Amino acid sequence: MLADCFRIFTVISREGLKQFYRSKKKLSSVAFTISIFPALNYTYYMATKYTSRKLKNQGMNWIRPVKRLAIYMRDGLACVYCGSTIEGGAQLTLDHLKPYSNGGSNGAANLVTCCARCNSSRGNRSYRVFAATVAAYINHGATAAGIIAFVGKTTRRTLPLAAAADLIAARGGFVAACKA
Repeated sequence: MLADCFRIFTVISREGLKQFYRSKKKLSSVAFTISIFPALNYTYYMATKYTSRKLKNQGMNWIRPVKRLAIYMRDGLACVYCGSTIEGGAQLTLDHLKPYSNGGSNGAANLVTCCARCNSSRGNRSYRVFAATVAAYINHGATAAGIIAFVGKTTRRTLPLAAAADLIAARGGFVAACKA
């Protein structure tokens, strides 16, 4: 019994410390004590939350699925820069018009649907500068001014949140709702 308690505590504390030391960002922590016998106490420090904005918002967790789908629907399920669609095999993502790293918000007016190729190519450049680059490499007659105008028109549309919520409910989840 005592050996099992030590083994469980050792595994828990090793994993917690590994996560704590692997992180290069400042973590806030919580301490609690495990008492096996009155004379034998161990204090365990556990990382509870990230104080870094970047780590907190990694992956798809930074935006609700309903809002993500509503933005995709508002933009016609196509990349606002090059026009790639799901039917054409594009992997859609969301792009911040004013980059998040430069203080841009996660509001709908700052987010547009973008294919993974354009999103990774754009990097930290202004969407106006990037529109000229896209116009040069796509061959369907789009101009930089046309792409910029389309982005502006798209972001002024209202989000179809109710339609997105209904679609997710009807199809049983976000991934199923995004399939054609």
